[in-house]
Amino acid sequence: MSTKLFDLTGRVALVTGASRGIGEATARLLAEQGAHVIVSSRKQEDLDKVAAAITAAGGKATAIAAHQGESAALKHLIGEVEAGFGRLDILVNNAATNPYFGHISDTDMGMVEKTLQVNVKGYFELSALASKLMKKGGGGSIINIASINGVKPGTFQGIYSITKAAVINMTLAFAKECAPWKVRVNAVLPGLTDTKFASALTKNEQVLKTVLPQIPLGRMAQPAEIAPAVLFLASDAASYVTGTTLTVDGGFLAGGL
Repeated sequence: MSTKLFDLTGRVALVTGASRGIGEATARLLAEQGAHVIVSSRKQEDLDKVAAAITAAGGKATAIAAHQGESAALKHLIGEVEAGFGRLDILVNNAATNPYFGHISDTDMGMVEKTLQVNVKGYFELSALASKLMKKGGGGSIINIASINGVKPGTFQGIYSITKAAVINMTLAFAKECAPWKVRVNAVLPGLTDTKFASALTKNEQVLKTVLPQIPLGRMAQPAEIAPAVLFLASDAASYVTGTTLTVDGGFLAGGL
């Protein structure tokens, strides 16, 4: 077996939501393995810092701002990738939103629409655009960052959990129909991870007292512990893997001790 299964030299990778958390950790790791990483999120200034850090570490990175929930922005993003690189080998759909934490019946419909717009429509549209560009280049890999909430809804995280369940099914649908294009599509399901995005949970002592005992490994993950799962699915090590979900949750879905 080749020792270069995880080598991404010469490949172009696009990571959304890359200004912090799991997205940033993933972008850094893919760059370390040789990919030219395009980092994207809403704010150019934050992206520039990430791209500069990757470059300073010896990697290759380009920062392009785009809002995951805006169709025109996503079309522009893929257009910029094609114009600048002529190809796309890896897409990591990571940008997401979770604006509401509370009883599902009290969810404001505006928040429902926003969550669906970013977490479902955004993933769908960017996957559709990216898969067509990958087809032109002879194939590629799409990795959707879903969540264990897509399997077991989180308390007071109803609409977010629903959108992540949709992402899991979306992964299967794209995998099935894009396989003839040599485009593999998989999902990573992180558990509780120490990010700003999850701060409503990770900074709430009462929540932690309830949740941590349900995680067999007894702790939350760090973003850098999620990124290797993405690297595996993006690399040649996963050349025969498509339409699957890779859970990285410390054993939560297996049940607490």
